[in-house]
Amino acid sequence: MRNTDAQLVLRYALGGLGLGLIGLGAWLVAAEPDPAGVLLWLTGAVVLHDGVLAPLVLAVGLLIAARPARGLWRGALIVAGSVTLVTLPLLVRPGEPPNPSALPLPYGRNLAIVLGAVGVVTGVLYLVRRWAESVRSRGDSVQGRGESVRRRRERRERREPPAPGPEGGRDRGQGRGRERGGTGD
Repeated sequence: MRNTDAQLVLRYALGGLGLGLIGLGAWLVAAEPDPAGVLLWLTGAVVLHDGVLAPLVLAVGLLIAARPARGLWRGALIVAGSVTLVTLPLLVRPGEPPNPSALPLPYGRNLAIVLGAVGVVTGVLYLVRRWAESVRSRGDSVQGRGESVRRRRERRERREPPAPGPEGGRDRGQGRGRERGGTGD
C-alpha cells in the first residue's frame, strides 16, 4: 500500500506533535520539586496497567467470548468498570478530605449498590433474551417442522414448492388439492 503525500504530511505532523508533548512532559517532571516521586508514580501506573489491569481484561474477555450474549456481558462490564474507575480514587484516598463536604456520602456502599444494580439489570436482560429465543424457537417448531414462519410466508408469496420434509417432499395436505379433484388452497 502506497502512502499519499497527505498521509505522509499528517503522519509527520502527528509524530512531531507527539515528540513535542513528550518534551513538555519531561520538562514538567524536571521542574517538579520531587521528580523522582513523579517518575515512581508513573512507573507504578505503567506496571499496574500492563501487569494487572490489561491481563485481567484479556482474561475476562476470553471467558465471555463463548457466551451466548457476549455483547450484553461486555456492556455490563464496561459500565461496571467505568463506575468503579470513577469511584476508586474517592475510595482509596488516605485520610480525611480537606473539605468535609467533598466526600459526604458512603462511596463504598453506593458503589456496591450501583454494581449490584448493573448485575441485576444485566441478568434480567439476559433472561428476557433467553425467554424470547425459546418462544421463537418453539413457535418455529410448532408451525412447520423446523421451517420458520417467515420462510413459509416468503415461500407462499413467491409460490415456491415446500421444502422437502422427512416424507420425501410431502408436506401435510400436499396431494389432496387439485390433482385429486379438490378445490386446492
